[in-house]
Amino acid sequence: MINLTINGTEHELDVDVRTSLLDALRDHLALTGTKKGCDHGQCGACTVLVDGRRINSCLTLAVMHEGDAITTIEGLGTPGNLNPMQEAFLHHDGFQCGYCTPGQIVSATGMLDEVGKGWPSNVSASLDGGTELSDEEISERMSGNLCRCSAYPNIVDAIRTASGKAAKTGESA
Repeated sequence: MINLTINGTEHELDVDVRTSLLDALRDHLALTGTKKGCDHGQCGACTVLVDGRRINSCLTLAVMHEGDAITTIEGLGTPGNLNPMQEAFLHHDGFQCGYCTPGQIVSATGMLDEVGKGWPSNVSASLDGGTELSDEEISERMSGNLCRCSAYPNIVDAIRTASGKAAKTGESA
């Protein structure tokens, strides 16, 4: 038995110690927004936030996350109350087939938090923060999330829009 805090709610699960966090979310809690794409950590469709940091849930075991705050796409917003990143993806058509979209949105949310904390990327001009979200910067930071439909220009536009909304309101995208 393990206890996981997912989207602010405690869940007690009886899982095999070999169960990935992704499989615990989808198969034991019916949180199917997090997708199983490659199951090898290469596509990012399974991205969730653990204590605010982006991870591939297919590469970690559920038992490793007792005491962590796990956020899935379902925890970011609801159909009647979307968060700024979800709104921006809708506004900019940041999806085509939609399979990668939950992972893209969760990853972009975590990425904007990293930028807000001043964490540089491989293409950041400075290691001292103050990073401008250029197309190159966004593409580098989102490189772990693949879109087979190639909706990248719209995804970048959505992230840029959401980053502006978050800066104005002071809330997390």
